[in-house]
Amino acid sequence: MKPQLTANYTVAGRHFRDYSLQVPLDWEDPEGRQITVFYREVVAAHRDREELPLMIYLQGGPGGAGPRPIGDAGWLSVVLERYRVVLMDQRGTGASTPVTAAAISAFENGQDAAGYLANFRADSIIQDAEAIRIHGYGSTPWVTLGQSYGGFLTLSYLSFYPEALAGCLITGGLPSLEPSAAGVYARTIHRVRAKNEKYYRLYPQDRARAAALAKTLAAQEHYLPNGDRFTVRRLQSLGIDFGMGPGFERLHWLLELSGDGTVISDALLQEVQNRTSFASNPLFAVLQEDIYGDGANGASEFAAQAELEMHPEFATDAQQLLFTGEMMFRWTFEETKLLRPFIPAVETLAARRSHRRIYDREQLAVNQVPICAAVYHDDMYVDAGLSLDTASKVGNLHAWVTNEHEHDGINDPSVLRRLLANLDALGGPLQR
Repeated sequence: MKPQLTANYTVAGRHFRDYSLQVPLDWEDPEGRQITVFYREVVAAHRDREELPLMIYLQGGPGGAGPRPIGDAGWLSVVLERYRVVLMDQRGTGASTPVTAAAISAFENGQDAAGYLANFRADSIIQDAEAIRIHGYGSTPWVTLGQSYGGFLTLSYLSFYPEALAGCLITGGLPSLEPSAAGVYARTIHRVRAKNEKYYRLYPQDRARAAALAKTLAAQEHYLPNGDRFTVRRLQSLGIDFGMGPGFERLHWLLELSGDGTVISDALLQEVQNRTSFASNPLFAVLQEDIYGDGANGASEFAAQAELEMHPEFATDAQQLLFTGEMMFRWTFEETKLLRPFIPAVETLAARRSHRRIYDREQLAVNQVPICAAVYHDDMYVDAGLSLDTASKVGNLHAWVTNEHEHDGINDPSVLRRLLANLDALGGPLQR
């Protein structure tokens, strides 16, 4: 198992090396089917020949590919000041062997397809990272930076391979150690409602516009360029962006394309398709609730839909239209062309009561690896209360709580500078 160098180049003051690595689809069957995991090493060009410490970035998601750097601003520039950085395309995403609608359609039944998808969870992702560390970097311990779902991956990594880690940084992704999709949505639904209220305070003209657009869509069928029907529910799902810094602005400018709410322009339809088709990241929808499966903690059973049905204010015909958050429903798969082939597998996953373990609570309780986490008080996706409960149960974890950032606070360079300073204050990364 040796990584293959596929590209080697310098652009805009950064040196890049691209690699592919063959790994088992199922780590419990190492001699079975193999897939490719892609990763990219980035280093400040003028420091390429130095012995720099390593950092691996654990991407948010689930189902998110590693970032493709553009420009010299943001978190990457901050960490490149001191680290050689590995950007991994998590299995099933980006340039790694992808999970697609066509690939899932090839399975004879939902049980087989679900068995395949079960290999794309946290336990497999961190074993891929370990393979990269061992075979690509001579087993050198590294620092992790986990954004959003990357925080879930971080605790999984600490649970089973603590010796691999010299330090951990987490931004907006400190999960509950008693994972439950239903428990998460019971908390975040109230924050989704609050985000709607804030949105309408910022853009009061959009109250009437959104309500009119909902009535227009309910009264007459309209279709996106790919043939999907543009429904009120699909309109509401655009609220997933409310948890990000510029999310309110992005939705406002999109609604502006509808005029007073009665204009269904080609530009509007194209933009809605771009934001809701899941063409580039089907695993984000497919595994959204499955990431909470840990051991025998039960089935997810479309928890988001069950929670939403208890809140009639989110009804499609409510007087004031409310947008939903980071939630996937049965209809999401039924009404989205590229997700329909996943329905049998998703239904099987939703009914599963037992899963591979993703956390070792005993190991986390005695953890010695320094962890510095940013907890965003008003985070719409990851409940701050659950995050702080976890912080009290994981050894050597230091949480910084702030209400100055949304879930994408990592894009503000000050966040990483603060976390790196916190790590330095703890003595810096472990020297192994």
